[in-house]
Amino acid sequence: MKYDEDVKKRLKRIEGQVRGVLKMMEEEQDCKDVVSQLSAVRSAADKAIAYIVAVNLEHCILEEKEAGRDTSKVVKQAMELLVKSR
Repeated sequence: MKYDEDVKKRLKRIEGQVRGVLKMMEEEQDCKDVVSQLSAVRSAADKAIAYIVAVNLEHCILEEKEAGRDTSKVVKQAMELLVKSR
């Protein structure tokens, strides 16, 4: 699968957020603030996962339809990926 620039930008943003959390920890900032930022990282990662699965699902469905096959298996696999990621 080829990943587009949007998803790469999302991951770079997450990378920056993680570096910021590490800096907060080195500065011994308040636990609540660190956890809040980690929660934002988790949310951003969840959104990136959902985006990747959605783009891949769209591609797979088109392939299956072109081949004249049922798309339900592909949809089920995508849902399992999303559930497993949590």
